[in-house]
Amino acid sequence: MSPSQIPVITLDGPSGTGKGTIAHMLAQELGWHILDSGALYRVVAVGAVARAIPYTDVERLCCFGKAMKVSFSTIFPGSIVLEGDEISDLVRLEESGAKASIVAAIPELRQALLERQYAFRQPPGLVADGRDMGTVVFPDARLKIFLTASPEVRAERRYKQLINKGVGVNLPGLLTDIKARDERDSTRAVAPMVPAADAVVIDTSTLDANEVYQRVRQEVISRFPAVG
Repeated sequence: MSPSQIPVITLDGPSGTGKGTIAHMLAQELGWHILDSGALYRVVAVGAVARAIPYTDVERLCCFGKAMKVSFSTIFPGSIVLEGDEISDLVRLEESGAKASIVAAIPELRQALLERQYAFRQPPGLVADGRDMGTVVFPDARLKIFLTASPEVRAERRYKQLINKGVGVNLPGLLTDIKARDERDSTRAVAPMVPAADAVVIDTSTLDANEVYQRVRQEVISRFPAVG
């Protein structure tokens, strides 16, 4: 089976819209592979700091991005392993997200990670979660979903997540960071975060995870009748 014949479902959108949760739920139900592309940039950002690679050293940053051994689990949602080390908690820190947004704006790094993302397209299928999965990485995906929600709602969700983990956090500061990241991600010159022309856009502001999943699942069944 050629890569182009392997089905792909993309879920794009900003952080806090629930796309990671939905992607894992979908991958588990379908028995497909999963790609958390946003985490790839977080992994690069975190790994570069651990290896004393400055973000201004584009060549070393790209070499690390190309060579790093990273895997995601559909059995343990959110699990990320880099070079044999479980780094999920470190990668999910808010500061790691801010750093990821910085490195994700480097054109050379985005190009370096493209091949890595393509490699996740394996039978029987792939659920790809990110910001440019449907527009840049997998423009031939049969189903493209773009999840959105207001910055205020997303900040509140993130605030509750961090508080539940015992992490001290400031809600106004979170909101400011989210708005700044949205601006940076949607206006960058390379692969800006925008819905694909043929994407199904779902506003999750007033929906819980199960409600969003049911909406997405309806779209999946309509495009892939065999999985219904």
